[in-house]
This record gives sequence, C-alpha cells and structure tokens, in this order.
Amino acid sequence: MARIDDVSPEEVVPVVSVERGLTDADLPGLFEAADAASLEGQRRYVTAVRLSLVLAVVAAATGVVSWTVGTRGIDLAAFGTALALVGISATEIYVSSIRPSDQWYDGRAFAESAKSLAWRYSVGGIPFAKQDDEDSVRRRFGHQMSRLLEEAPQTSIKPSQRPVVTERMAALRASDLATRKAAYLEYRIIDQLNWYARKADHNVKLAGRWRIALLVIEVFGIGAAIVKAFGYLSIDLAGVVAAVIAAGTAWAGLRQFSTLARAYTFAANELAIARERLELDGDETSWAAEVADSEEAVSREHTMWRASRSRTSS
Repeated sequence: MARIDDVSPEEVVPVVSVERGLTDADLPGLFEAADAASLEGQRRYVTAVRLSLVLAVVAAATGVVSWTVGTRGIDLAAFGTALALVGISATEIYVSSIRPSDQWYDGRAFAESAKSLAWRYSVGGIPFAKQDDEDSVRRRFGHQMSRLLEEAPQTSIKPSQRPVVTERMAALRASDLATRKAAYLEYRIIDQLNWYARKADHNVKLAGRWRIALLVIEVFGIGAAIVKAFGYLSIDLAGVVAAVIAAGTAWAGLRQFSTLARAYTFAANELAIARERLELDGDETSWAAEVADSEEAVSREHTMWRASRSRTSS
C-alpha cells in the first residue's frame, strides 16, 4: 500500500478556476473523512444527552402522580418512572462506552488540522512557502498529512476517495501572489471571521433566552411550592419544576452559549487584526509568515473549544 506522502510532484496542474478559493469539497480526503466522523459523533452525543434529560423530566413527572389500573392496583405511573430511569441508565451506558463525544471532538480537531494544512499549502504559507523547491514542498505536505493521519484518533474515521492534493488546491498554489492573497483573504480569513461573528451573536441571544426561560420556570416553581404549602395543591409540582430546571441548566451547560460567545468574539477580533496585516503589501517571504500566524489564530480558538468541551463531557 502506498503511503499518503507518496505523491508525484511531476503531476500536471489542471486548469481550474481559483476565483472562489477553497470550499470543503476542495479539501483533502482526510478532511472529508474526519468531518463526516465528527458530525456523526456530534449527532449521536447530542441526541443521547437530550434523550437523557427528557427522560429525567418524565421520571420526575410520573413520580408525583399515581394511576392504578386493574384489580391488583398496578400503578402505571410508577411503571413509567421505572422505564424512564431504565432509559436514563441505558443512555449513560451508551455515552460512557461508545463515547460519541470523543468522536465529535477528536474528529473536529483532525478535520480542522487537515483544513489548515491544506490552506497553508494552497496559498504558500509556512511551512510550504513558494520560494522553496516545489518537489520538496509537495513531499513535505504529503509527509505532514501522513503524520497527521498517524496521530489521528481511532474514532470511526472512514476512508475517503478524495486525493491528498485536490485540483483546486494545486491550481491555487500555481497562481500568482495577488490571486492567492485575494482567495485566502476572501474565502479563509473573511469567511471565518464572518462565521465567528455570526456564531458569537447567535450564542449571545441563545444565552439570554435560556436565562429568561429558566427564570420564568423558577418563578413558576416557587408559585407551585407556595400553593402546595397552603394546601391548595396535592401534587408536588415544585419537584417536577426542579427537574425541568436541572435539565435546562444541563442542556445550557452542554451547549455553552456564553462561553462560545466569548470565544467566538475573541477569535473574530483576532482574525480582524490578522486581516489588516495580510492586506499589507509584501513579498512571498512575509506573506508565508503572515499566513502561518493567521492559521495559528484559528487553531487557538479551536484548541480552546475542544478543551472546554472535553471538561464538560468528562
């Protein structure tokens, strides 16, 4: 089997338009495989946590009522509580044994690393500067991707038929500095900056909505407890409300709205500064260094994201 770094530097670069830069479809096969694995892990993990929280509320709700049927007086509500608790245990066993969160976090880290290397190579950023010998650079890129694969987590990353160096990557690298600069600024830096800005605003709004929703539920719980204290209500609704609050708090903690809003805001501001530096006139040497610094800024945000997620799931 050929190694991933056994790529031919003599391949003819096809004529491909570079006007739109690189999209996800233009990135190496390793990105495609890791991205798919990460999205699948995220879907499974979030679904499992959501189901567990819903079942916790169901268990609390069925625990405060009684619904007996038949001559033997079987309490179906208690039976429902038992089923809900069994479901919670099953989801916890699934999350702890299959660990879809690891597939989510590790797959995303792998995908972002492959994406960063692809952009560095395509626009001539360190360690793939244009002034270096192209044969050596091509082999160096293959070696970097091979090493990335060797360090990749064993979390359901499936093979991909996409090449290591795609046609658009090769065409972009073969273009002049002005073209590479325009493509990188528009489709990497500005696109990423806008994404961070949108996500920061979105998470700020969600954090506010969740705080308001939980406050309303808490007020309702207080009212239910007071009503029960005066004997106007026999059902312990306050206990159910407490379960809803706990579930809502856990869900908000999983999504980390406020934390993500701060992280995305910082990353957007950092990329705005990087954009200013990248727009300055310079030669290939200064350009290669600025691209490397910009990619480090993107990597720092994702490293912090991964660390915060890992603490939450541990």
